[in-house]
Amino acid sequence: MSIVVTGATGHLGRHVVEQLLEKVPAEQITAVVRDKEKAAGFAARGVRLAVADYNAPETFDHLFTAGDKVLLISGNEFDKGRVRQHTVVIEAAKAAGVALLAYTSAPGSLTAALADDHRATEEVLLASGLPYSLLRNAWYHENYTENLAPVLEHNAVVQAAGDGRVASASRADYAAAAVAVLTGEGHENTTYELGGDEAWSFAEYAAELSRQTGREIVYSPVSTEALAGILTGAGLPAPLAAVLAGVDASIEKGELAVSSGDLSRLIGRPTTPLTQAVTAALKG
Repeated sequence: MSIVVTGATGHLGRHVVEQLLEKVPAEQITAVVRDKEKAAGFAARGVRLAVADYNAPETFDHLFTAGDKVLLISGNEFDKGRVRQHTVVIEAAKAAGVALLAYTSAPGSLTAALADDHRATEEVLLASGLPYSLLRNAWYHENYTENLAPVLEHNAVVQAAGDGRVASASRADYAAAAVAVLTGEGHENTTYELGGDEAWSFAEYAAELSRQTGREIVYSPVSTEALAGILTGAGLPAPLAAVLAGVDASIEKGELAVSSGDLSRLIGRPTTPLTQAVTAALKG
């Protein structure tokens, strides 16, 4: 029996594997990667590597074994048919008879186009009959704090979210929830709505940036169309820019103000405050 993590060298996957290494012996962990070189550090610590690609179904043949617990981290190749990619993993897991398949999804309240692939993947997973756990992750602090350069250049937070609030948490928090599910008991056929303890507005975010930088940084709300234009101007493909702007429209409607408390309960501690993520990003 192994704990198998797909996308193990991605931003979230790395956190999951690191935290698993604190809980279980390395030989019980399998990191699924596309590039072995990127996972050399894990291999050196005794983690088993499996090379596979969502776009090549045959690479998942015999990757799983009966009794495995699997974390399917959603793909980020928006242009390559994510539901088809995820279905490859689900079908391979079903063929092997894994004990649990946990999937990093999106909040049930989210109606933006970003959620479409997640809802469709959930349907495939539920129809498979596999024991499942839906980890419906809300937004990450890092979605904002890792993109501070334009904010600091223009002294402005530009979003299309109005006065909407975001219950974000750190990647490490969401990874801790996944680890709790993968290493704990009784998580079969569960759905967790995961978000930070404190929801914040972009005006508050701008105020926090001002406080920590000693500069006057303002929140400049724009329309979703204007934001999509800004994102394409920054080099994002138009379809992806439209999807991200659509998330802001959902934020304005309160769809990312997750208030279930599931995340802090799963990880057994309060979630990481946004202020801490801002501090870390400014130091970096």
